[in-house]
Amino acid sequence: MSQQSFLGKFAGLIAAFALLALCRAQARAGNSLAPPPTPTQRSAAPVLPLNPNLPTVFIVGDSTARNQADLGWGDHFAHFFDTSRINVANRAIAGRSSRSYIEEGHWAHVLAEMKPGDYVLLQMGHNDGGAIGGPKARGSLKGLGDLTQTITLPSGKIDTVHTYGWYMRKYIVDSRARGTHPVLLALTIRNIWHMGADGKEHIERDMGYDAELRRLAAQEHVPYIDMSDIEADRLEALGPQKTAFLFPRDHTHTSAQGAELVAQCVVEALRRAHSPLAAYLKH
Repeated sequence: MSQQSFLGKFAGLIAAFALLALCRAQARAGNSLAPPPTPTQRSAAPVLPLNPNLPTVFIVGDSTARNQADLGWGDHFAHFFDTSRINVANRAIAGRSSRSYIEEGHWAHVLAEMKPGDYVLLQMGHNDGGAIGGPKARGSLKGLGDLTQTITLPSGKIDTVHTYGWYMRKYIVDSRARGTHPVLLALTIRNIWHMGADGKEHIERDMGYDAELRRLAAQEHVPYIDMSDIEADRLEALGPQKTAFLFPRDHTHTSAQGAELVAQCVVEALRRAHSPLAAYLKH
């Protein structure tokens, strides 16, 4: 065997091992609720003033909805609406969970902006699988019940951690107290694929919160907008290779093109659910 041939085969072997490692890492990620690192915020879409004479739809979520300028679906949402009739206010913040968005005071700021007749789209969960303590304490306890756990933060502060359902229920109760209409959104799809029983590759459709959100929506009598299946259908139609271009950073965060696709899926889900918000869409 020539040296050139040997080096070629060796390089191919290394590439194969690298691909195998990547697949295993992706599989591990698919079985975990642990969030990826929060993207560094170097730019941001402008926060436009709200017309007080119009109803407002607020977006409360994490980096999947707002991640630098144009990298979250919330920054692609307004152009689908007739903004002469409704305000679209993206208040999502990268790295936040249902718990940390409240504890850091962001939810209080949104509540202060609300008025009767407004809408709030609630989409939290991607960061709720993080640690409940330590330097980046943002995780919530699993479930919808009233289970709590008391922890001591690195600052020395004592914190009571509640369940995911407790925090989501607080958003609903607080919204209604302001006379607004809370809406639960399914979580955005992660770029994680598995081989199905049909011998075809299928994208992950639920990272572990779908059933809880559906149950919570039924318990609290709030709309549940299932945009995740619409997104999953569109990504599966593209296939793994084309979908990869929409997730250039990791399996969670999209490019601007990917964010536009997700925004389209949210809009389509609102239409299919016959949401009152569909009346404010351009078409």
